[in-house]
Amino acid sequence: MKRVIVADTTLHSNATGFGFNESIEIARQLEKLGVDVIELPPVINDAKDVLLIKTVASFVKSCILSVDGGTSAGQIDVAANALSSAEKGRIRISLPASDVGMEYGFHKKGPAMVKLTGELISHAASKCADVELCALDATRADKNTLAEMIKAAISAGARTVTLYDNEGIFFPDEMSAFVSEIREIADIPEEVKIGICCSDITGMSAASSFTVVRGGADLIKTGVGCGITELKTATQILRTCKFHSALQTDIDFTSSGRIISRIEWIIGGREDYAAENQSDSGEFVLDSNDGIETVTAAVLKLGYDLSEDDIKKVYDEFKRIAAKKSVSVKEMEAIIASSALQVPPTYTLEQYSIQSGNIMTSSAQINMTKDGATVTGIAVGDGPIDAAFRTIEQITGRHFELDDFQIQAITEGHEAMGSAVVKLRVGGKSYSGKGLSTDIIGASIRAYISALNKILYEEA
Repeated sequence: MKRVIVADTTLHSNATGFGFNESIEIARQLEKLGVDVIELPPVINDAKDVLLIKTVASFVKSCILSVDGGTSAGQIDVAANALSSAEKGRIRISLPASDVGMEYGFHKKGPAMVKLTGELISHAASKCADVELCALDATRADKNTLAEMIKAAISAGARTVTLYDNEGIFFPDEMSAFVSEIREIADIPEEVKIGICCSDITGMSAASSFTVVRGGADLIKTGVGCGITELKTATQILRTCKFHSALQTDIDFTSSGRIISRIEWIIGGREDYAAENQSDSGEFVLDSNDGIETVTAAVLKLGYDLSEDDIKKVYDEFKRIAAKKSVSVKEMEAIIASSALQVPPTYTLEQYSIQSGNIMTSSAQINMTKDGATVTGIAVGDGPIDAAFRTIEQITGRHFELDDFQIQAITEGHEAMGSAVVKLRVGGKSYSGKGLSTDIIGASIRAYISALNKILYEEA
């Protein structure tokens, strides 16, 4: 049996504006799934990003935590410091291998890039025992230059070399032949792991990745919504073909559907999320008579390991929903996803009143709490939801571009619980918020406030 190393790039690659708690929850779910490597975002904002890495390192023990070491000794030092408490730490050095990438990104020719590769890998290896060279755009590189970069990296201490097909230009058999040729030219020793990362622009990334693995590579890079081999697809291939292909992995196939669906929900929500979770979570119904102990037991039964603070948030949201109707498995999943993954709120919704009809202009009055004080706004708009959003803008004194707005029913029937997703854009970055309510306008207001709080948290 050949063991496949699965590296997940969701947190590193996904540009969806994760909040701190969302990043933590995704890391928790990836470790539960059993991936081998979790790639964390690069350290851009020293305080916040280092805190995220150290927090993840405090509970992730079975996976390798991989951090981008940047392109200077100083950046490598920061990454190494952030990884200092990790059970298994890795520093990635990502450098362009193609002539275009070298000249455009670094203004260097091949020999100079080979020299830089050795210097950066050597410094990283002096700080961390596990170092990876990521050869970007490798499929468009001069093969001899690429081989020299790899040799320099291995000599300097790299234990993993990953080749990237960023443009998706190769068919699966071509990709396999390419990796085999580079392995021979660079004389890569057996103890050095070879990884592959293929763009899915042509829809062939999974086929290319597994063809290369069967041809001798060790590691594939996956992600959720990252434009490369999808984690769900890779998991399905490993589960379905493991006996026929003699491929082995530590992925937990029993829980994989629920875990990956949860990550997808965090990233942006999916209409069939609840349906996918129902089959392996078991049936139960809770109501307003159930206390926090019962709700906590239900959360554990669904497979979630939440902190005391998050349990309290889930219970508070549960009480709000249960005051109007019974709460099913699917609804509890949605409550957990929306309540346990939020940043500390700057604004909290107290109450709202909407006036709307076909013979009157829609208006909204909303009361919110900030720093213990109640703030109130009133505005009119083109429909009840537009009026509500304008009211929130009036209260906060801020206007944001509405990047996306979605509403859907989580459950069926006249007491169906609705879900709303709001994405606000500021400074070129999107922030998503989710809201739940038996009232779709209420769900929309809560979703907008959730996204707003993420913006204010990031700015603070």
